[in-house]
Amino acid sequence: MNTLQRKASISRSTKETDINLTLNLDGTGKTSIQSGMGFLDHMLTLLAFWAKFDLELTCKGDTHIDYHHSMEDIGICLGNAFHTALTSRNNANGIERVGFAKIPMDEALTEVCLDISGRAWLEWHNDEILPPVIAGDEKDIWREFYKAFAGSAKMNLHIRFLYGKNGHHLLESVAKGVGKALQRAVSINGDEATSTKGSLDL
Repeated sequence: MNTLQRKASISRSTKETDINLTLNLDGTGKTSIQSGMGFLDHMLTLLAFWAKFDLELTCKGDTHIDYHHSMEDIGICLGNAFHTALTSRNNANGIERVGFAKIPMDEALTEVCLDISGRAWLEWHNDEILPPVIAGDEKDIWREFYKAFAGSAKMNLHIRFLYGKNGHHLLESVAKGVGKALQRAVSINGDEATSTKGSLDL
């Protein structure tokens, strides 16, 4: 086993959700995901595959209300695991730090740009083209998921829906784009911090 793999495990239990998550940034894209929401399982599987991350996740949430709490809390846990795994070696020195991708999915196209800089931020543009309801729930929970993920990961994340009609296709394009951008950003190319300051604020 490669002892230099960047891995982390997170457990989080509240009155709304009970989550266990393990993430390996130096994996092969293998997943075992049971979020309680089939469509989220699909999107996380795509994200991990395109990022080449190994991801194990179980979540028991108050889905009798809706999926909002589960989506947000999974985003928090995924971001925490990402940050912990990333900084497990030399405070992320040597990573490319930035990544970007444009991924088409049939008629849909989205753009993802990110910077693993310690500056947590989400820009979420043109979501008016998303259908109001996707897989049985409001479209806004996807913004909340990526907001929670970016915040906990201490990442600057910009997502822009360029065009498309089908909500599944649009969100699939985003998941693949985030994965591909992350794969590029966490790749190691040296041993120095990718910053003129000499360090990243992670």
